Amino acid sequence: MDVKAVIFDWDGTLVDSVDHIAESLHQAATELGYPALEREAYRDIIGLGMVEALGRLYPGISHDEMTAIREGYANYFFRKVTTPQSLFDGMADVVLDLQSSGRGCSVATGKSRKGLDPALVSSGLGAHFDITRCADETRSKPDPRMLEEILLFYGIEPAQAVMIGDTRYDLEMAQRIGMPSIGVEWGVHKRDVLGSYGPRAIVDSVSDLRSVLGL
Repeated sequence: MDVKAVIFDWDGTLVDSVDHIAESLHQAATELGYPALEREAYRDIIGLGMVEALGRLYPGISHDEMTAIREGYANYFFRKVTTPQSLFDGMADVVLDLQSSGRGCSVATGKSRKGLDPALVSSGLGAHFDITRCADETRSKPDPRMLEEILLFYGIEPAQAVMIGDTRYDLEMAQRIGMPSIGVEWGVHKRDVLGSYGPRAIVDSVSDLRSVLGL
């Protein structure tokens, strides 16, 4: 693809963290007396900001209740540190090779800044991204605000970048502003869901992703 910048989602795209997120949400909510949901329900909201995610999981939840779940979630989630081994095999090389080819690399994630910053350092990838945007400092996916802010940073148009993600929220966010996207099947959502948002490609392996990106 002839693009100037590649924008990655974090959880489920670069980092194999989907099951850990789902389990942390389950533990935090059920310990506070909320009903246990199917694991797929917890997985399905990954990619949204935490406020939006909890609102979907437990409609009508109050601000104080949401704060309690978020605190419990953080307690569980941060027990596991993101390391280079947490990355999906081959994805670090994709980032490095894109950077070497002169294309910009950035991150648009539903994580909070508090969650992303330590993971950028401990994963070893942080130095390779020009800009990162988090849900708590802009708007949650699928609102395209974080993509617009990244485009402004690079000074480019939507057609000159590509969004790579594993969820419907990633691809819908790109679709809303006419940005090409690539869906990856090793995270949350599969081809039948991702295909609804007009991606340029849907891949099920890192080698296929490299081919689409021309690496």
